[in-house]
Amino acid sequence: MLTVDYELLGIKDGERVLDIGCGEGRHSWQACKQSHCLVCALDIEQVNLKKAHHVLWLLDKQEESKGKWVLVRGDIISLPFEDGSFDKIVCSEVLEHIPDDKQGIKEMVRVLKDDGTLVISVPSYLQESICWRLSTDYHENPGGHVRIYKASELVSKLRQYNLDIFSVRHKHALHSFYWISRCLFGVNNEKALIPSIYHKFLVWDINTKSRPIRMLDTLLNSFFSKSVVLYARKSQHEVGPA
Repeated sequence: MLTVDYELLGIKDGERVLDIGCGEGRHSWQACKQSHCLVCALDIEQVNLKKAHHVLWLLDKQEESKGKWVLVRGDIISLPFEDGSFDKIVCSEVLEHIPDDKQGIKEMVRVLKDDGTLVISVPSYLQESICWRLSTDYHENPGGHVRIYKASELVSKLRQYNLDIFSVRHKHALHSFYWISRCLFGVNNEKALIPSIYHKFLVWDINTKSRPIRMLDTLLNSFFSKSVVLYARKSQHEVGPA
């Protein structure tokens, strides 16, 4: 499930891309598949890096990769890179886990080149608020979500670091209902019947890309998306909070 619109991100051949909190590597995979770029897939969890390695290795084995990739274990609040190292940065569903999100944003801006592009996604306010009310386990697990963002709040934080927002998108409305069902029937109950059935439907949708279901998802995104996605460019002027 891709959250990032790569036409908006606009990765060009030869560019360096940082995928922060890469998880199983879905966004790194897409970047390598479509562009002759260098992707750095970064995650704090070793188990996620192993999964991402397997996904990217399969892409190479199938000779479908245009780009090259490297895996790095690291933390968003202290990125192990020099200033201005990357042309594009993807940070999908990460900031809601970070106690000091301003430090995370500051670090991304530091390693992004002047006029580079950054895309950030976080859970949408309405869907996240419902899940927090339904289940304490949803947000109190170790490594879980520590805040709920309003889109305007995140826009304001990004602008403090001289990032110009040029697009805001809403994604994955149908996945909102999955997480609500997980909260209703037990976030940690992997065998709950209704969430399990709905998960199979979501997998089917991803694999088939059914046009009617895609149209429904697009319609629902206008008021009940799972994620809000912000696209921003870094200004050349070095201003922002210390």
